Amino acid sequence: MKVDVILGLQWGDEGKGKIVDFLADKYDVIARFQGGPNAGHTLVIDGKKHVLHTIPSGIFRADKINFIGNGVVIDPVTLLKEIRTIEKEGIDVSKRLIIAKRANIILPTHKILDAASEASKGDSKIGSTLKGIGPTYMDKTGRNGLRMGDILETDFKVKYELLKNKHLQLLQIYDYNFDLKPMEEEWFAAIEELKKYQQEESVYFINNLLKDGKRILAEGAQGSMLDIDFGTYPFVTSSNTITAAVCTGLGLAPSTIGKVIGITKAYCTRVGSGPFPTELDNEVGEEIRKEGGEFGATTGRPRRCGWIDLPALKYTCLVNGVTDLVITKADVLEAFYEFGVCTSYQYNGNTTQELPYDMINADIKPNFEYRPSWEHFSYTDKLPETLQSYVNFIEEYLDTKVSMVSNGPEREAIIEL
Repeated sequence: MKVDVILGLQWGDEGKGKIVDFLADKYDVIARFQGGPNAGHTLVIDGKKHVLHTIPSGIFRADKINFIGNGVVIDPVTLLKEIRTIEKEGIDVSKRLIIAKRANIILPTHKILDAASEASKGDSKIGSTLKGIGPTYMDKTGRNGLRMGDILETDFKVKYELLKNKHLQLLQIYDYNFDLKPMEEEWFAAIEELKKYQQEESVYFINNLLKDGKRILAEGAQGSMLDIDFGTYPFVTSSNTITAAVCTGLGLAPSTIGKVIGITKAYCTRVGSGPFPTELDNEVGEEIRKEGGEFGATTGRPRRCGWIDLPALKYTCLVNGVTDLVITKADVLEAFYEFGVCTSYQYNGNTTQELPYDMINADIKPNFEYRPSWEHFSYTDKLPETLQSYVNFIEEYLDTKVSMVSNGPEREAIIEL
């Protein structure tokens, strides 16, 4: 038995949550392996919208194990609010959710440090979601972090005070006002509630499930172009967002990885700062934003929009070992007579399909082909001829098969190819 992986191939917001929810019935376990509450996975079930930030997207399916892996960083307050929201739907989250003991915890002072650091950067902001993700991963790699397993130990508050005081010393370099006391009160109340939830040592837990023949789907957050090593550095997230992170984020060997399902929109979006070669900062980009409802699920910020970038997509397919490609939001392109497809870049006097090392300072000009769009179609129909032709073109360019096309936000609005 192998572990299948689902992850985003662009700058996040590709529609991973919906696809995980759609596929969840085929699996016994859905496991998040990296990121934190900066994720925003949107699901529409029976016409109702749900946004998940930390909890895996299989939580609305009965009899599924939803596991938050050790590679995830957890904000107790955000997680508890998410649990309470789901419980209002009549779901007993405690029977479906398990947390890795080794998952690091976001402290109130992590969020304050995040906000203070971002505010100090002025025009050089990286577009942080201000959730404390970066400072938490810094403490993890600096070997100072607190982990979920620590909340059950008798010396937890001593460890907390030590780390908090370190943060308070760091905050002295910033001119930033904050009120820590109410944040702490809410945080400790959430910690007490989370003590009731099952925790497991991820290496033994996930490998024993695999040994028992359980089908596992590893769910990624953000997107591959935001990877700390292979993304558009420094405008990236603080974790590895690619397939390799499944192993370190869940405690699995590379040999256990099976299918890698990569998600891409039919066009491109990005939230926050950073390079975006195919961005359309004009009325066309605004039309994509309007038709696609392109506003961040976590931050509410309007997303930057542009045509699809196939060189970047080929790069992320390569780094992830994508075996199955899923195209989402095909319905958005119905609003256009034709749409652009970036097939190569022009920079340093050359035409290339390769991404430059430094995408920030390189003068990159995308080379576009324009393709005809399609009429509206139902998920019960065959693909329109122009869309099928586009799918064939993408498969040939990327040397990767397209296995699904999504043409709406609803759970059922998917055509399997």
